Amino acid sequence: MLIGTAGHIDHGKTTLLRALTGIDTTHLPEEKARGITIELGYAFAPLDEAAGVDAARTLAFIDVPGHERFIPTMLMGASGIDFALLVVAADDGVMPQTREHLAILHLLGIARGAVALTKCDRVPPARVAEVDADIAALLAPTSLAGSPVFAVSALSGEGIEPLREHLRAVAREESMQPADAGFRLVVDRRFALAGAGTIVTGTVHAGTVRSGDTVLLARADGLRRALRVRGLRVNGRISESGSQGSRCAVNLAGIDYGEVERGDWLLTPQAARATDRIDLRLQLLPDAPRKLGQWSSVTLHHAGGHAMARLALLDEALEAGGLAPGASGLVQAVCDRPLFACCGDRIVIRDAAGSNTLGGGRVLDPFPPARHRRRPERLAMLAVLETPEPAARLVALLECAPLGLDPEELAIAHNLPGARIRELLPDARHVATKAGGRIFSHAAWGALGESVLARLAAHHEHFADEPGVERERLRRMCAPQLPSAVFLSRLEALLDDGRLVRMGSYWHMPTHTVELGTADRERADAMLAHLLAGEYDPPWVRDLAALCALEEGATRSLLRRVAMRGEIFQVVRDLFYPCVTVARLSAIATELAAANEGRIRAADFRDRIGGGRKRAIQILEFFDRVGFTRRVGAGHRLAHVLRGEPPAWGEN
Repeated sequence: MLIGTAGHIDHGKTTLLRALTGIDTTHLPEEKARGITIELGYAFAPLDEAAGVDAARTLAFIDVPGHERFIPTMLMGASGIDFALLVVAADDGVMPQTREHLAILHLLGIARGAVALTKCDRVPPARVAEVDADIAALLAPTSLAGSPVFAVSALSGEGIEPLREHLRAVAREESMQPADAGFRLVVDRRFALAGAGTIVTGTVHAGTVRSGDTVLLARADGLRRALRVRGLRVNGRISESGSQGSRCAVNLAGIDYGEVERGDWLLTPQAARATDRIDLRLQLLPDAPRKLGQWSSVTLHHAGGHAMARLALLDEALEAGGLAPGASGLVQAVCDRPLFACCGDRIVIRDAAGSNTLGGGRVLDPFPPARHRRRPERLAMLAVLETPEPAARLVALLECAPLGLDPEELAIAHNLPGARIRELLPDARHVATKAGGRIFSHAAWGALGESVLARLAAHHEHFADEPGVERERLRRMCAPQLPSAVFLSRLEALLDDGRLVRMGSYWHMPTHTVELGTADRERADAMLAHLLAGEYDPPWVRDLAALCALEEGATRSLLRRVAMRGEIFQVVRDLFYPCVTVARLSAIATELAAANEGRIRAADFRDRIGGGRKRAIQILEFFDRVGFTRRVGAGHRLAHVLRGEPPAWGEN
């Protein structure tokens, strides 16, 4: 269990830890000379007699500075603790930093703690009782309400043993944290040891790290370094692994300690994605000096770092003219530097000057949209993200995502491995593509298919002479935000179910067919004769209209209907080729590929068909569109060869 001190300067935090553990947590000459804590200090004590060889059975303490100038340092130390030890001197009583530190603990969601009422040997019993009552009133509206108060004297030893036994009892009841999250540790110290190399220390915020693991050193400025873990000390003892809530000293191979900075992160490699925009639930303190209006500037503290941020109000606080003291609201924080945040992380905001704590909250979405952030469906999604239990949160989140969720982004945002997400969403539809995947609820997957069919039916009704809709155009009509490969997977599923038909590069409903009347059939046969006579250079629509004594618009419309029947192909706008001619062209392409190590060059194709280079390129690009060939570098290759499949052109 990791215990963090809190309290006003000179109330005896460091002296108390020395009495509890026998360790002096100050290590800087300036700290010893001035008698105050400036940097974070650490101390460890065995939980019981058997803990001498077990790092997991150890009480770990973080000593934080009490001076108001060092609040950012206090925040770094407090962000990873499990239990708060609030220290109040009996002679001074409750002081300004007592209140501010308590407010920070409350905003960080720390709900377990105790109070050490120090220096009781300096005051009469009546003063101890008075301060005890003040503390109870101070704690009442916070997450630490009802925490026990221990009257102690670190110098005489009075009350130290009952406090120590209470901390041990709480630690014995501590349950192991789940180990299915990705590893996250923020660096608060770095140094080098002779014979060992670079050592970094920090509190494990999530997951587990083991000797021999590869971790990623990540920094907001874009630094990414994959490093091997040589060894670990956990809670002051050599160990093979360290988990959430542990103090870890990590021996890193492959980097000089001077290259590491305070505030850097050690992460599971897959989790290293920074963000400069965060949606969160923000709670202002009741004694905040003013409302926070739209685009207020604040200092946002997260784990071991901070950033200047501007707050966009998302809910009713915007209509009310701002977020009032004591009120809670949804906001989007737009930061001036990236942070490594995950859903559920706690943040604290202070004013732009960094002198007053204003409030804090919980990260809901570390990768929110920059536009349409106040739409009802977006606010509904944020409401779902406030669900504390991961399984229920992910299920509900998937249900309100009509276009599914990006599994990679989901894993990073919630700090869960992909395999764990599959366990938590066993009934979801997982679509995998080379460019990434998507997870859909069955309802969303079905609704997407129905949307595609409805849009196609409407298109057929208004444009009966068109053979169908090309894939990318259909995606823009139905789901423009959906990745192209995922949309293709949905179309192919409808194709497999027999609810959709593909003809070349066009998709259409199975019932969308074209029947030609007697007059149109005669005109079509005449056009086909001219197209066949033109071989590899058939007449354009305008020339065909002149040859058949028809209007250009009527000619174009009839040719499209003939194309829908599969008798001709539209290679480019207003240029159609009969199926027989296309089959000959495909044979030429196949011969060229066989003679040139699988490659089809436009110049060679041009020479074989006896036309211009532009026409050759138009035909080859048509083959690319229908999937017969694929553009590779400066040439084209047969698609079925690249896929290792038999030819797919078939009877076409």
